[in-house]
Amino acid sequence: MRKQIDIDVIDTTLFRQTVQGVKLMHCDIVPLDLPRPLPIPRQRHLDDALVRQDMLSDYFDPAELETGEELLFIREGLQQAVFEKLRRGQLSVGAELDLHGLVVREAREVVADFLRDCQNSNIRCVRIVHGKGYNSWQKQPVLKGKLNHWLRQRDEVLAFCSARPVDGGTGAVYVLIKRR
Repeated sequence: MRKQIDIDVIDTTLFRQTVQGVKLMHCDIVPLDLPRPLPIPRQRHLDDALVRQDMLSDYFDPAELETGEELLFIREGLQQAVFEKLRRGQLSVGAELDLHGLVVREAREVVADFLRDCQNSNIRCVRIVHGKGYNSWQKQPVLKGKLNHWLRQRDEVLAFCSARPVDGGTGAVYVLIKRR
C-alpha cells in the first residue's frame, strides 16, 4: 500500500509541475448558441440599387410607356415574359388585317373570319390595323373600341396590345392567338 501512495504523490507532483503556468478560468460555462446576426435584407438593398440605377439610366423602351390610348389585354395563365415580347414587337407577325374603310358590321365578321383562319393555319401572332379615327365623323376611333371588346370575347385570343409606333402605334394591335 505504501508503494501505491508514493505513486499517487509522484503523479500529483508531476501534474502540478505540468500545469504550473496555467491560469484559472473564471467561468467554466461556454455558451452553446452564438447570438444570431441581425437580419439584413440584402436582396432588398440590391433590388433598390438596381431600381435606382435603371431610373437614372438613359435606356428607354417606348413599349413600356402608357398614355391611356393603348389597348392592353392578357388572358389569365399567359406568361408575362411572352406578353412583354408581344408588346415590344419581338414576336414574328404571321398575318395582317387592315380594317380601314369597313363599317362596324363588316369589320366584326372580317375579324372573326381572320382569327379563325389564322388559328387553323397555326399562325400565332397577327397585326390588325383598326385606324386612329381621323376620317370618322367626330375624329374619334370607332373600330378601336369595338375591336377591344370583340378580341376580349374570342377564346382563341390569348393577349393583345397596341402596336409599336413603326407598326401603326395606337392605330393597330398585335394579337397573340392560341394554338389549335
